[in-house]
Amino acid sequence: MQQLKERYKKIFPSNQVKILDEVYDYASRMHDGQTRDSGEPYIIHPIAVANILLDLGLDYKTIAAALLHDCIEDTPATDCEIRDKFGDEICELVLGVTKLDKITFKSKEEEQAENFRRMFFAMAKDIRVILVKLADRLHNMRTISSISEERQNAMAKETLEIYAPLASRLGLSYFKCELEDMCLKVLHPAVYESLVNEISLKRAERNELVNRICEQLTKLLKELKVKGEVSGRPKHFYSIYKKMVNQGRTFEQIYDLTAVRVIVENVRDCYEVLGMIHTVWKPIPGRFKDYIAVPKPNNYQSLHTTVMTGYGMPFEIQIRTYEMHKIAEYGIAAHWKYKENRKEANELDEKLEWLRGVMDEAGDASTSPQEFYESLKLDLYSGQVFIFTPKGDVVILPEGSTPVDFAYNVHSAVGNKCVGAKINNKIVPLETKLTTGDYVEIITSNTAKGPSRDWLRFAKTAQAKSKIRAFFKKEQKEDNIKRGREMLEEEAKRRGYSLNQLLVQKWLDIIMQRYSISSMDDLYASVGYGGFTVNQILLKLIDFYRKEAESVRQPSKSAATTDDSVVHGVIVKGHSDLLVRMARCCTPVPGDEIIGYISRGRGVAVHRKSCPNMRNAEPYRLIEAHWAGNQNAPFAVAMQVEAKNSNGLLMQITTILSELKLSLHSLNARVDKNRNAIINFGVKVTKIEQIDALIKKIQQIPEVEKVFRSSSL
Repeated sequence: MQQLKERYKKIFPSNQVKILDEVYDYASRMHDGQTRDSGEPYIIHPIAVANILLDLGLDYKTIAAALLHDCIEDTPATDCEIRDKFGDEICELVLGVTKLDKITFKSKEEEQAENFRRMFFAMAKDIRVILVKLADRLHNMRTISSISEERQNAMAKETLEIYAPLASRLGLSYFKCELEDMCLKVLHPAVYESLVNEISLKRAERNELVNRICEQLTKLLKELKVKGEVSGRPKHFYSIYKKMVNQGRTFEQIYDLTAVRVIVENVRDCYEVLGMIHTVWKPIPGRFKDYIAVPKPNNYQSLHTTVMTGYGMPFEIQIRTYEMHKIAEYGIAAHWKYKENRKEANELDEKLEWLRGVMDEAGDASTSPQEFYESLKLDLYSGQVFIFTPKGDVVILPEGSTPVDFAYNVHSAVGNKCVGAKINNKIVPLETKLTTGDYVEIITSNTAKGPSRDWLRFAKTAQAKSKIRAFFKKEQKEDNIKRGREMLEEEAKRRGYSLNQLLVQKWLDIIMQRYSISSMDDLYASVGYGGFTVNQILLKLIDFYRKEAESVRQPSKSAATTDDSVVHGVIVKGHSDLLVRMARCCTPVPGDEIIGYISRGRGVAVHRKSCPNMRNAEPYRLIEAHWAGNQNAPFAVAMQVEAKNSNGLLMQITTILSELKLSLHSLNARVDKNRNAIINFGVKVTKIEQIDALIKKIQQIPEVEKVFRSSSL
């Protein structure tokens, strides 16, 4: 920490240094006593992340967020406390990189997908969020050896799928190359070690060749009277591995293990140096790329040429300006000063144009977390095609894009009024895939009714899909409401239900909250324009209806002749003809002390007297209840076991169930972040004594720390 303090004291004014000191003291206090998997104090990780971001030249608020980025997730710290102490901006940055561990997800995949969606929402507000997250991942990868092999593989796979491509799209080769190499080391250790050994053996020979070419290029610069510098740059391991896999080559067949880089002062010098190089060495056809005239989507600019040297092997030479080199290494971080310069801000917005489509897709309520995650991977992995507009401008789109994607890239209005397209002056179907060099003209009409739903089938970019959905959502809302209700009514009737029978407000509230829908009209409209399928909504309503029917049964005729209700072996005093059901929150069984709760419209719910939900219940709703005489019917009861994870743990528990002649109702087992086993299971019993016997038996297992009845199945 002392090293970090010395660094930021040299960079920031005293008032900002004071805030960073306070941030560190707070983070250190919050993480006190916590350790990493390596056994080191946890605070080492936030400090390392802050150091990485200082290397990128980021502002003090980003450094503060780096020091605090794990506080909300892993310590008692709250966002309100951080907001009060350090302000809104720092708090929002921290929230942007905080995972959603406190929300329950159906699966690990859904949790991962929702984390990425939340991160991208935060990026829309402030791009520094992703810089903190990338620095966080970089340090985690640097220290990955201290975690289990299974977790190493999972982290490396996620890094290779999302974080390395994302760093590439943002122009952060500083992050990209190191992340990819570390992933290769984890996922393919034998390949990595082989490359390290092979490159080490040829290092002396290669360095001699590189030095000769650098000397020759330095002489050329002097002859041209161009100021600049020449250096060799070894290719990183992962790029060599990809070339071997993609091109089917052996290591011995890869010649361009090192590229020579020429950095000059201006663009004119770049082309002048290129011309001189091509007069000295023969260029290899098809291996010249002009990324200055047509930059990559991440704003990377450089001239790449591969020439045949006089030493009997080809060599790649890159030519760029100092400013281009800065962008190539640090990408978006090189533009961070935009906060103080509005012109720079507009320029940065243009550089992040590709993110807008991703953000539109993330914000679409009809897009599930998994769909967004897959769309994001597709957008990051896709190659690019370079398309020309009628004015000669270049538009960069993902491979597989169509004229529809091109139209919406130009403007929403162009896409909505599109009625056809020409590629290279020839009229083509709108689903035609574009290739690099195509000249595309969109045919529009003011009388066009808008896009077709079929376009969603072949549109490639998230931006185009989102704008097509937005059209149907906004422009045709009334028609969509009507169409959506009719679609739901027809499907409900086909399945043997009345729609009104299924439209129960409490069920609708759950669905609308799940999908962020604010009203019934919005729900109908979403179905009408295709945001949700009919079955997405209807099957959930039918599921609610069936569960309600199963849990609420009419009392028997004999019970109706008395003043008590007897249902499920429970006697409810003073009332007859009541609907009686067992509460799922505490699953009472014979032998438990019970009480009835009169609910609105659902009869009497029978709870255990010790049920937490009964503590604050309105007294006038409580009603006396007790078990009827002999009880033979089995009841399902929920149990939870917390234990040290070990081989055979589940088998020991199921053996005990077998010995006690108890049948299993359900089972769910997982390992928490402390690597302890959490086992939830439902078991059928007829009396409470069976539960006591079960608990005693399970407590005798050495690894078991806790066993108790849980709140619900």
